[in-house]
Amino acid sequence: MREALRVAVRRRMVADVPVGILLSGGLDSSLIVALLAEEGQRGLATFSIGFDAAGDREGDEFEFSDLVAREFETDHHQFRVGAERLVGALPRAIAAMSEPMVSHDAVAFWMLSEEVAKHRKVVQSGQGADEVFGGYYWYPPMLEAEGDGVDTYAGAFFDRTSAQIADTVDLRRRVDGDPSLDFVREHFARPHAATGVDRALRIDAEIMLVDDPVKRVDNMTMAHGLEARTPFLDHDLVELAARCPPELKLAHGGKGVLKEAARGVVPDAVIDRKKGYFPVPALSHLEEPVLTMVREALHAPAASERGLFDPGAVDAMLSDPNGHRTNLDGSSVWQLALLELWLQQHVG
Repeated sequence: MREALRVAVRRRMVADVPVGILLSGGLDSSLIVALLAEEGQRGLATFSIGFDAAGDREGDEFEFSDLVAREFETDHHQFRVGAERLVGALPRAIAAMSEPMVSHDAVAFWMLSEEVAKHRKVVQSGQGADEVFGGYYWYPPMLEAEGDGVDTYAGAFFDRTSAQIADTVDLRRRVDGDPSLDFVREHFARPHAATGVDRALRIDAEIMLVDDPVKRVDNMTMAHGLEARTPFLDHDLVELAARCPPELKLAHGGKGVLKEAARGVVPDAVIDRKKGYFPVPALSHLEEPVLTMVREALHAPAASERGLFDPGAVDAMLSDPNGHRTNLDGSSVWQLALLELWLQQHVG
């Protein structure tokens, strides 16, 4: 696996211009840096971004990205973004979205790409490793899932039940049944995935990965003329990973085979750290000045005319904006606001 990744990373260094690395401080991007350093690359340009803390939420992972930058002597660029600058960037980041993207990562990648484009035109990024190697928390329960595993997957992965969606949207927008669950059930029923874990990895690789992380990074980087390359989605590497038994992928708390490949290459502190998600605390713990933008968007005349959401439900959520959480402990209110903000920019 290490050799296959080394080839994938090497392939993506071929360019007419110098290639940088988006370094989050997680295992995936750190391993890219480490393998390139083994190849003799010195002075690699690496880039990290961090945000102000909000509530009890830290806004950066600089501890780990700085560790990797020191270990491999990279030309490291660290960007810290304050709340006011974040609010100023939000409309431009939303304008760059080809569809509504509720993940905080999207805005972070837009702002990071804006800075990186001043230094590099091509970068490598660690997207795809979790979907290919089983890094998310909803994969381990699939090992013991009963039946086809649909209910187990939905219970862990879905942000809301169909009933909760119905309670949020306007009465005229409600639909019968549970389209999301039906979609997963149909996908899981396809042949050639022998276990629940394999079925979950397949739908994530074929559907979720394509329409969320990859599309998100493409939109946000290309908005600044920056090309992002993803070695973890190298076709040879993905095919090799697909042949690994689920138990190897889920060992050591997830991405077990990748962690074994990284051992002795990447500092242990990075391999053994708790998994993190790209933190943008101001979008997960809503406070000023972001909260004013959210309220104005959901109470705008265009939002009332569109009538997507039940006004009583919106007001109840805004009365306690941080009391409504997703299963990743994000803000449900931000998700509604992002959809409305996107529509106001792209539709009117």
